[in-house]
Amino acid sequence: MKIKINVVDAFTSVRFKGNPAAVVITGKWLSNEKMQEIAAENNLSETAFLVEDDNGVFTIRWFSPMTEIDFCGHATLASAYVIFSENYQLSHISLFAESVGMMKIVKKDEGFIQMDFPNRMPHPVNDVPEALLQGLSIKPKSVLKNNQAYFAVYSDEDDVLSVIQDSEQLKTLAPYDVVVTAPGTQFDFVSRYFWPANGGDEDPVTGSIHTGLAPYWAKVFGRSKLMAYQASKRGGIVKCEVTGDRVLISGQAVSYLEGYINI
Repeated sequence: MKIKINVVDAFTSVRFKGNPAAVVITGKWLSNEKMQEIAAENNLSETAFLVEDDNGVFTIRWFSPMTEIDFCGHATLASAYVIFSENYQLSHISLFAESVGMMKIVKKDEGFIQMDFPNRMPHPVNDVPEALLQGLSIKPKSVLKNNQAYFAVYSDEDDVLSVIQDSEQLKTLAPYDVVVTAPGTQFDFVSRYFWPANGGDEDPVTGSIHTGLAPYWAKVFGRSKLMAYQASKRGGIVKCEVTGDRVLISGQAVSYLEGYINI
């Protein structure tokens, strides 16, 4: 059986930058085992699988090469890019994920796609795990946590750019990942995302974690609209807007591959 697949670079307008994600849209769900095998074969941060219902709502699931993920922003952006590219008349779509709920996705100017996500504000951690401190080469000034990751906050962008992770230490924090962040120079804030427990050493651009980063920095700066940069080797730009219990995450995307897989 042949199934169409797209690979899209998300949170960038430049091919080979941002975060690549595979998108597979089918008429009915493949088995969990088959989806995991496809994601492992793709060996990208995430592969998104989507099925459309009779009302035009797409249910989406995300798989890393290792496991199913409960929330992935860049693969959601990649999926929306594919749907909009194949349906030019659409200005917005609805996506549903069991762990996130309904997400309204809107096509904006200059190629940006805006995604409406839950606000996942992190909260301070009183007892910082020793594995976190041992797993980062530079000690953070403060540590917070939400239901996705530990937030290691630094005072200076250079610390975020320079910090070296110890994957074996950070892996013991599972199911939590680790994001390091600081105020930026050219952007409001910068970050890097380490996730050895769930997918790989460092994720190129992580849309989901900005639902925690944006409200944190919005409170620090006292304003709701922010521009962020995830400072991985590939790098990516993320527009953020905090609106109460929701966070609007926007990014651009560019197609890399269209083809078919045989299963």
